Amino acid sequence: MKIYDYLLNTIRSKGAAYLVLLDPDKLSNSKITPFIRHCKKSGVDGFLIGGSLMMSGDLDSFIENVKVETALPLIIFPGSINQISPLADAILFLSVISGRNSEHLIGKHVTASPLIKRAKIEPISTGYILIESGVTTTAVYMSGSLPVPRNKPEIAAATALAGEYLGMKFIYLEAGSGAQDSVPDEMVKAVSEECSIPIIVGGGIRTPQLARKKVDSGASIIVTGNFFEDENNWDMIKDFASAIHHKLPIEV
Repeated sequence: MKIYDYLLNTIRSKGAAYLVLLDPDKLSNSKITPFIRHCKKSGVDGFLIGGSLMMSGDLDSFIENVKVETALPLIIFPGSINQISPLADAILFLSVISGRNSEHLIGKHVTASPLIKRAKIEPISTGYILIESGVTTTAVYMSGSLPVPRNKPEIAAATALAGEYLGMKFIYLEAGSGAQDSVPDEMVKAVSEECSIPIIVGGGIRTPQLARKKVDSGASIIVTGNFFEDENNWDMIKDFASAIHHKLPIEV
């Protein structure tokens, strides 16, 4: 089964899917095994793998180490064209449609596409929309793109609809790693009502209750990342999964 189909099936059966972002620069080798095992038993549906810089991590070896612990999908969330590995199951083929930087709209993609084809991993075209989050995030800085203002849900909705009409399979509303504020619920709602493709929401989601609000507003996939770099938060992963998987009965 293709990873895209797996995600659609998960959304249909559970109400929404839950992906955890793994940054090789921030998750040490000693923490990979216990963290992945914790995610598996807590109900996570898959993993995004990537980071903006990859200063210290080796992507291939990192994916190899993760694969030892899980058969869940490993999807590259690329910060650059260097983040392509044949060991992954798929890659989000991101286009920063909220910006006007041609390199991140199409330029880098021309270079990356033959590499992805040779790697034989599944590309999933995704319209990436950066949302103002209270701080200048790494994604905003590295892409050289202005984020959509938080109080302009109509801009996000129109941008997302354009992405759908361009053939994107997902729309990713991104507040950014370490965001002060998550994507506003009213913006998620506006985008989901305008579009017929699944909406991914990530950045600044630090509680299960907040994750559930995004799902109730129309998000189909929730992504959490740096919140779980703190081991003290690991016990909350199951609560996040339960809040997101609203079609499943709550375990007691």
